[in-house]
Amino acid sequence: MRRIQTGFTLVELVIVIVILGIAAIITVPKFTELSTDAKSALTNSIAASLAAGNAVNYAARKAVAMNGVTILNCTDVAKTLQGGLPTGYSIMAATVSVDASISCTLTGPSSTTATFTATGII
Repeated sequence: MRRIQTGFTLVELVIVIVILGIAAIITVPKFTELSTDAKSALTNSIAASLAAGNAVNYAARKAVAMNGVTILNCTDVAKTLQGGLPTGYSIMAATVSVDASISCTLTGPSSTTATFTATGII
């Protein structure tokens, strides 16, 4: 009478472990690159939000002087975002003249940077 084999042999298990190790070696660098790209994309999206918030604020202040907030420098633009600037982000301070636009730099995690336009309004 033959005995029924159950389970895997040691050779089969070693082959599976080797295959998983090779797959891990190939995929780990790709995930690292995605993390850097994600941080850069997030910084760009926050900069775009700052530019859009500034544009809406400028239009609101021009229509009715009591609406919106005063923008006198790049850091004031963060006031246009609900909740303010996220933690870990900073804006290079530069003065903006009234009714003039200036390019401002946003710095995020891992030294990612993005630019946005700020328009001064009183």
